[in-house]
Amino acid sequence: MIMTVTVTFKKSRSDKIRLAVFTMLEGENLGPAAAALDKENGGIISGALAQSPKFKARNGEILELFLPGRGGATLRVMLLGLGRVEKLDSLRAETAGGRLFPALSKIGAAEASLVVEETKSLKDIDLGLLAASLANGVCLRSYSFERYKSKKPALKASKKETPDPVVDFDKIEVVCSQSTPAKKTFERLDCVTRGVFTARDLVNTPPNDLYPESFAKFIKEELRPLGVEVEILDEKKMQKMGMGAILAVGMGSVRPPRMVIMRWPGAEVPKTGKKNPAGPLAFVGKGVTFDTGGISLKPGAGMEEMKMDMGGAAAVVGLMKSLALRQSPACVVGVVGLAENMPSGNAYRPADILQSYAGKTIEVLNTDAEGRLVLADCLTYVQKTYAPRFVIDLATLTGAIMVALGHEYCGTFANDEALWGQLAAASAATGEKLWRMPLDEAWRKDMESPVADVQNLAKSGRLAGCCTAAGFLEHFIEEGLVWAHMDIAGTAWRKSDQPTVPKFGSGFGVRVLDRLVSDFYEQ
Repeated sequence: MIMTVTVTFKKSRSDKIRLAVFTMLEGENLGPAAAALDKENGGIISGALAQSPKFKARNGEILELFLPGRGGATLRVMLLGLGRVEKLDSLRAETAGGRLFPALSKIGAAEASLVVEETKSLKDIDLGLLAASLANGVCLRSYSFERYKSKKPALKASKKETPDPVVDFDKIEVVCSQSTPAKKTFERLDCVTRGVFTARDLVNTPPNDLYPESFAKFIKEELRPLGVEVEILDEKKMQKMGMGAILAVGMGSVRPPRMVIMRWPGAEVPKTGKKNPAGPLAFVGKGVTFDTGGISLKPGAGMEEMKMDMGGAAAVVGLMKSLALRQSPACVVGVVGLAENMPSGNAYRPADILQSYAGKTIEVLNTDAEGRLVLADCLTYVQKTYAPRFVIDLATLTGAIMVALGHEYCGTFANDEALWGQLAAASAATGEKLWRMPLDEAWRKDMESPVADVQNLAKSGRLAGCCTAAGFLEHFIEEGLVWAHMDIAGTAWRKSDQPTVPKFGSGFGVRVLDRLVSDFYEQ
């Protein structure tokens, strides 16, 4: 479930809203609007600041107080720190907005007025972007997945008190002198946020409800109304085409695999059926809806987290949604391979040799190295069918990347300097952290099999596991194709709340890839 927050932009604060939030810069005095309210109320705000030495207006810090209002109505006031002005940018504004949301929710507020103070220090700051980013931070943090709760809990109360009714914070007016450009910027950001929320929803959905067929159906119902062309390949079509790798992964499940192709022709590209002369941009996602490990069964502890093994596919679907919502002029194709990896009498086995769609044979050494098999057929399909300008794949592929980078960075392998430079710039702009990992011929050779063309586990075993996995995928990339592989195993799923990302499904990948398309491929 997505908690929706209605955002409006105004040039002046509404007196009807009894909760006012004023931005404040670290090391500076109250802004003009807060200072005027302080003077009107006999210096209560400045007095509270003097008695609160721990509040420095650092980014995301909040100071709360009450003012006597007209007619006896109390005005609740919050000061929201933005940090030092020389460090202030759109990402830090989002962080401040993200930290504001739980504070508003905790006190049971239904609505608030957020006043973006215009001070001399902000003369070189785009106030419209600042206001829009604050609002977007609030929205990003407002996400809540409660689809499976029978009822919401009441707000906490003491044993002697009757619990208060649940109040959802659902409305914020953002007050800014640049309200019109702020609104326009926010609408653009909101398209991407809605794509992020779709990806989060998919990752959080339990595997009894999200499996290859239902996932494919969801994509069709969600994206077709937005103008995205959706094609679904079922197991019979894939069998006929010779997609033996993805089919093998799904053999052990009663729920057969699917491959879904999503095509966004671009808002400025005529729908004539002709291919873009330069080729579309291609994004490929691993969609293992649940991964038991198959015959090479995983340990039981923590296996419930394997519902998130389709995080790459979720990100590609969220990206396609954001591009369609904002009517991107770029021509883009997304391909996701959907399979459930289960142990059974029909499951594929270690020592099996598979025939991939590329024609290459694959020796199976471990059925828990299944994501690379799914990606192999998807990568081949998108190259054969679309001759793309580049291919970027996303996958919760290895535990090794988590050992290397934890939950902070997505390990990214790129065979092209220009593409990596673009990805790095998009990462810096969105806060979705990427770290470049090495591609090396040694790891590619490490995936060659003595009895088949390739094997799905390295000869060197667990050493450099994320790098050898990339080496396997590289066997399915055509000579000269620009390609990047994003191992999102550590970033697709968080166990603790972040300022703009609630715990569990993060939707990682949507924002950085939307920014890549926006900044470099929409001219």
